[in-house]
Amino acid sequence: MGVMNELINADAVRSLERILATASPDRTFPGLASTAGHLDPLSLRERTDLLSRALLADLPENYAGTAAIFRRALEEPDFTGWMIWPVTETAATLALTRAEPADFEDCLALLAELTPRLTGEFAIRRLLAADLDRALSVIQGWTSHPDWHVRRLASEGTRPYLPWAIRVPEITDRPAATLPILDALYRDPVEDVRRSVANHLNDLARHAPDEVVATAARWMAEPDGNTASVVRHGLRTLLKKAHPGALELLGFPPASLAVTAPQLDRTVVELPGELGFTFAVSNTGPAEARLAVDYVVHYAKANGTRTEKVFKLGTAVLAPGESRTFSKRHAFRQMTTRVHHPGGHTLQLQVNGVRYPAEEFTVLT
Repeated sequence: MGVMNELINADAVRSLERILATASPDRTFPGLASTAGHLDPLSLRERTDLLSRALLADLPENYAGTAAIFRRALEEPDFTGWMIWPVTETAATLALTRAEPADFEDCLALLAELTPRLTGEFAIRRLLAADLDRALSVIQGWTSHPDWHVRRLASEGTRPYLPWAIRVPEITDRPAATLPILDALYRDPVEDVRRSVANHLNDLARHAPDEVVATAARWMAEPDGNTASVVRHGLRTLLKKAHPGALELLGFPPASLAVTAPQLDRTVVELPGELGFTFAVSNTGPAEARLAVDYVVHYAKANGTRTEKVFKLGTAVLAPGESRTFSKRHAFRQMTTRVHHPGGHTLQLQVNGVRYPAEEFTVLT
């Protein structure tokens, strides 16, 4: 995260100070200026919070006055990039704590104006948490906005498990609440918007799988040229979890198959290293079989138990009586996102959601 932290650095602070001073020439920004010397030990989120606290001290205490300064700052093309994150957080804080009745909706409008400069998806979470229905009534209108950044914000900002963002429990408690937004955007002409829709749908699948499959089925009943891709990406987790409805919808119904045990190229993997394996799948049924081929690694944990992760291997179509051999090399190396522990592991095949007997191997660290 060191490089990420530098997205808000001393130069960004000085630029933001200059831009806001131009937008409000009768005001000085001593608090903001002082933050430049205190950034080094802080994470990106902590830097954002530090700048936001300084802005709250330097700017008008009422939301309307601060929002007017931010809107004037938008006249400056250099008012862009990661300096926008503390600006959006400052606006949300004022709209929620020192608010007039109209400030809530105006803050949403301001975030929509700022989001082309840098996404407002993080600050918007606090407005969603404060009053989900009130916020969604505004956000739904963004789905027809002429700027694709705003349309993307409608989907991305309301995702149940948006990375880096605070959780909004009511969104996970009410999975149907954000579906109208996705219904309006799944055929958006811009790929970034459609990708956000797919990621949002995949988030919903964690706690509302049946609703997600039903939604995807509705979309596939009225598709355009991109719908199948959106649905595949949106159902990727359910596909790995072998959800029957997701498999059926994506064209991988149950099939009569014979699957050989994976042949491992070694029984001991020393880190960093790789495990190679091959196996064969035969279609033993009377009809063509479409296959979603995955494999599962059951990793040893420090406490002696195991945890699994499903990996995609590919897809295939087999005629009746046809066989195909698959091969793969799986890497084992220590990463920040996965710490490998020594001990027994297993590798298991999963075809069209059905799991087959596993093979054991040992990892040495």
